[in-house]
Amino acid sequence: MVSQQTINYNRIAEAIDYLKQNFKKQPDLDEAAEKIHLSPYHFQRLFTEWAGVSPKKFLQYISVEYAKNILKDKQATLFDAAFETGLSGTGRLHDLFINIEGMTPGEFKNGGKNLFINYSYAESPFGNILVASTTKGICHMAFADSEQEAFAILLKNFPNAQYKQMVDLIQQNALYIFTHDWKKLSKIKLHLKGTEFQLKVWETLLKIPMGKLSTYGNIAEHIQNSKASRAVGSAIGDNPVAFLIPCHRVIQSTGIFGQYHWGSNRKTIMIGWEAAKISLKN
Repeated sequence: MVSQQTINYNRIAEAIDYLKQNFKKQPDLDEAAEKIHLSPYHFQRLFTEWAGVSPKKFLQYISVEYAKNILKDKQATLFDAAFETGLSGTGRLHDLFINIEGMTPGEFKNGGKNLFINYSYAESPFGNILVASTTKGICHMAFADSEQEAFAILLKNFPNAQYKQMVDLIQQNALYIFTHDWKKLSKIKLHLKGTEFQLKVWETLLKIPMGKLSTYGNIAEHIQNSKASRAVGSAIGDNPVAFLIPCHRVIQSTGIFGQYHWGSNRKTIMIGWEAAKISLKN
């Protein structure tokens, strides 16, 4: 049975897809509401409950102009500057993580043999999610529009692991990221399968503050390999932990949000949702 939260997310996703495709026209409330077959009153109320701001304000956040303006802010693109200022605030997700622990070469090569993985499904503001953990930390988190397909991807990544469908404390701590003040969260551990280069890129993504955006080129510069933008893009695309490692905060240098492993519409929604949350705190 589809939950009301999922129904509401799908409605909002449809509306935001329309806004994203037509932001240059700045469609009004009536136009957006009509697209998802709700009255303007109910659409305004549902949208505000979900995002915390009006559809009009949200439209400003997801426009290309918003992206361009935030990228012009050096504190939004220079990670060291962000750490040295108060801009990061509750958005310094990196500080909530004890570490990214790469799997041993043996674990990497043998497909997770001798690994015991717990997994479960949960709801998020951006749709259903599959989260998996070892005794060392979160090893996988992905949006699960289809639970069967999502688990098949997890199984492909760790074909020789032993699985148990259950919720554990590591998973609970990770999922609190959607609903709790980040400053009050417990430390979150990640136990990831990746090359040294991928781990370096993923750790760098954690340093992008909530509500801020960066580019592939900026990530490459930060890891001191300015010519590796394409390789950085591949590593970002291979990110195994949705939202916790915020690859959705990396966009093109032109201000276009670009593609996302779990859907470009979802990426747009996440960027706008985070911008709205930050706006409410300021």
